[in-house]
Amino acid sequence: MAALNATHDATRRSWVASANDGQTDFPIQNLPVAVFRRRGSGEALRGGVAIGEQILDLAAAHARGAFSGLAARAASAAAGDTLNALMALGPEAWSALRAALSDALQSGAPQEALLRDALVAQADAEFGLPAHIGDYTDFYTSVHHATNVGRLFRPDNPLLPNYKWVPIGYHGRASSVIVSGQPFHRPIGQSMPAGATAPVVGPSRRLDYELELGIFIGRGNALGERIAMANAESHVFGLCLLNDWSARDIQPWEYQPLGPFLAKNFATTISPWIVTLEALAPYRTAWSRPAGDPEPLPYLDAPTLRSEGAIDIQLEVTLQSARMRESGLAPHRLCRTSYRHAYWTLAQLVTHHTVNGCNLQSGDLLGTGTLSGPTADEMGALLELTAGGKQPVTLPDGEQRTFIEDGDRVALHGHCAAPGFVRLGFGACEATLLPART
Repeated sequence: MAALNATHDATRRSWVASANDGQTDFPIQNLPVAVFRRRGSGEALRGGVAIGEQILDLAAAHARGAFSGLAARAASAAAGDTLNALMALGPEAWSALRAALSDALQSGAPQEALLRDALVAQADAEFGLPAHIGDYTDFYTSVHHATNVGRLFRPDNPLLPNYKWVPIGYHGRASSVIVSGQPFHRPIGQSMPAGATAPVVGPSRRLDYELELGIFIGRGNALGERIAMANAESHVFGLCLLNDWSARDIQPWEYQPLGPFLAKNFATTISPWIVTLEALAPYRTAWSRPAGDPEPLPYLDAPTLRSEGAIDIQLEVTLQSARMRESGLAPHRLCRTSYRHAYWTLAQLVTHHTVNGCNLQSGDLLGTGTLSGPTADEMGALLELTAGGKQPVTLPDGEQRTFIEDGDRVALHGHCAAPGFVRLGFGACEATLLPART
């Protein structure tokens, strides 16, 4: 787990004024990375670092000779159209670049004159996927979500017996992962209407969001090699926000016996910014399980798991209908929860994924699964919030929702805060639902 260092110093300020207002997601203590270009420019995509309302162009900064040694090697690896090469370098290189960026962007740094022209306003940028995602695995790490959903279908036995012993996951579709801001069409598939004797094909009528975090793999492992808990986080480059959209009416008909297919493969939205584990070090917190639950099997346990295995990332979901946008109404918050409630930690996900020798690769994406908390206002999907569509949510203009309607824009946000440290965030993960294609 990453140790605290000078980059976490709450007194450090940046010569980029917008990084110092105390409300930005991107203070100098954050420094997340993305792939971007100026909107509508036709420029090549390249790596950038968020600082306040600006992006530091890493290709331009490297070309100006702003870095040296291992930091220069890392900046060069981040100058391409994906961050895979940077991810593959490992934690020493990531930390070296972060330290060099923090020093160069702090108030009074001699690099200010060199780097000021390498800034691009975030408002003028468009983003690409931060990595070439070779594989995408989605997990099911929230016991609260699993219990809430299970109760809808199995009231007397909501949680299956394997849940508390093994991290449940399935392989998703990497090619349909899209970056925040990109709209998508309502999916089409087979479903079995209540009381029908044959399935129908048509647009999903029960489209849902799923509040998740995405975990980007940094260094991979060779086929046949396991990643132990003690080393698992050294293979994680960082986290982003992730919305694994779900067609709730298509899924029940198709998922037995092999799992979701068309209900999930049409779109998964991620935020463009990846927040490194080093940046998240101050927000570590204790991990625990309810009394009476089984302890993790030895390969999923570690000396530091209980003391700092969880991360307190505050998460929320908002919805803004087309009518709300036309009326100038702000997005309506549907839920707020924290990643600290997860039953399985990110280290456990990485370790379990490789216990059979599966080879992870740089740029692979793991989803946490829907993150819900223990209370009713912490439910991370409409399926939970509306009790399977039986209890509609009322929006500020009087509209009601059981599931997502055409024109709705759903956004995820996340941030961290702790006494003695600066607030930092993840930016936005949002998308608008378009009507089904005819």
